[in-house]
Amino acid sequence: MIIGDDMLTKIMLTNTITRNDKLRAQMTENAEFSKLFSSVLNQLLDQQPTSLIGKESMNLLPNPFSYTSSPEAPSMTTFTELANQAGNLKSVLPFGSSTAAQIDQALSGKLAGMGSVFVEAGEKYNIDPALLAAIAQHETGNGKSRAALEKNNIAGMMGKNGLKTYATVEDSIMDMARNLSQNYLDKGLTTIANIGAKYAPVGAANDPTGLNNYWVNGVTKYYNKLNIG
Repeated sequence: MIIGDDMLTKIMLTNTITRNDKLRAQMTENAEFSKLFSSVLNQLLDQQPTSLIGKESMNLLPNPFSYTSSPEAPSMTTFTELANQAGNLKSVLPFGSSTAAQIDQALSGKLAGMGSVFVEAGEKYNIDPALLAAIAQHETGNGKSRAALEKNNIAGMMGKNGLKTYATVEDSIMDMARNLSQNYLDKGLTTIANIGAKYAPVGAANDPTGLNNYWVNGVTKYYNKLNIG
């Protein structure tokens, strides 16, 4: 059997094997074979081009033969979660091909009709406008947060006295794009996962309710829906 080079194919192979009860039982009985198979599988995964997915992403993949106390309950991430993790590691730096009209279809509240502004900001700072819109959607509950309604702040941007207040939503979008360009993308943070680790760090003092735990997956969900091109 020829194994595809793409990441999702390999993830699917891992899940198929580990969810096959009969094969899993046979492998469990033969510890040496399990170790050998895991080694071969890891070698295959290491062949993934580093330009598409960083070496650190290997840490996201589960040991397919790691079990809890019950062999019927494998300790592993679901396929959907692994697919999302792979998406989180995709570079989102370049200006994308999503149009203002396409973005507008997904926006509501204070974000409604801002598709052209996201595209303009993306062109100015060489950022995919889908990323800008996705962050804004996640930060504001798609334009419905108090910060968006009262402060025109659609990106959770902080100042010396807390959340910044903007004269217009357009100003907030441009400030977010400038910040991402100068303090994230220009410094090599070009994936949603890497951006999130700095933009919304887990355990931050200003996040007492732990909302930052959901930032990467939330932005990824919106980004995947918006990233048409």
